[in-house]
Amino acid sequence: MRFLFSILFLGQLNAQDLPRRQDDTIPAQVDQMYERGLRYLATKQNGEGCWDDSQGNEPGVVGLATIAFMAHGEDPNNGPYAKNIRKGIDFILAQQNSSNGYIGNSMYSHGFATLALAECYGMLDQPKIAPALKKAVDLILSAQKRNRFKGWRYTPDAADADTTVSGCQLVALLAARNAGIAVPDEAIKTGLAYLERCRSSDGSYGYTSAGGGKPTLTAIGSLCFSLAKKKDGKGYQASLAYLKNHINYREPYYPFYFEYYMSQALFHADQKVWEEWNAKNIKLMSALQQPDGSWPGRMGYAFNTSGALLSLALNYRFLPIYEK
Repeated sequence: MRFLFSILFLGQLNAQDLPRRQDDTIPAQVDQMYERGLRYLATKQNGEGCWDDSQGNEPGVVGLATIAFMAHGEDPNNGPYAKNIRKGIDFILAQQNSSNGYIGNSMYSHGFATLALAECYGMLDQPKIAPALKKAVDLILSAQKRNRFKGWRYTPDAADADTTVSGCQLVALLAARNAGIAVPDEAIKTGLAYLERCRSSDGSYGYTSAGGGKPTLTAIGSLCFSLAKKKDGKGYQASLAYLKNHINYREPYYPFYFEYYMSQALFHADQKVWEEWNAKNIKLMSALQQPDGSWPGRMGYAFNTSGALLSLALNYRFLPIYEK
């Protein structure tokens, strides 16, 4: 079954090699929502390749939107949304600091932008992606080396760390490694060790320590251990039990950020639990989608719409990133 970050290198594949899953029927409701959401993103994307809302000009948001197109099986070289994908990648490339590889003005944005470059690497005919991805990865690695917790926070030179930014960087590193970029095992190991220190005995993850665990943070931590093929420990199983107990949870402040991570975490952890959650998520996303195809919220339409679509993308599993 196809899901996040297969051991197949993305760089070995092209768009024609990405099979649509044949074993299940895509719910018609999902198809309709996804098509409407993509049309919204395509229509609202400006000439620079970003979106004109509160977060839409952040490289990380542009990265998530770009992945949302590709997660639907859109060909980045030829197809109805190829221009949108290319514009998104070109925007990310233009935002990268040529000297140190930093993309945007926060490690959040850098991490999601790096993820988009990794997913396009080997699929999109754009020769600038390879060196840009390498520089972006090098910045993540150098930031970790300087960090006393061997994690990450908002800036590359931060001495402290938190689970949200650290999880974002680990996902980007694992995606880049699967795309064929060299990522030291030690970087993954020490990054996971930081997350583990923030995991409580009940399996929940806190923000900067094991206290104050929340479902969103737990989904992020659980996903990172899944992608790193570290699912055998008691801590991982405790996190799964915690997420099962919060299957009806709704994040009040960053709902689509939660949906994005929860969908992936549960799919990797337990197929039946994901199916139960997915059925509820489909109903919720359908109720929240606006007539123009977007999803509203405090983070801006581009981010919310991309997050909502990516929470539904597990129903397609086109990309190698959507692989168990």
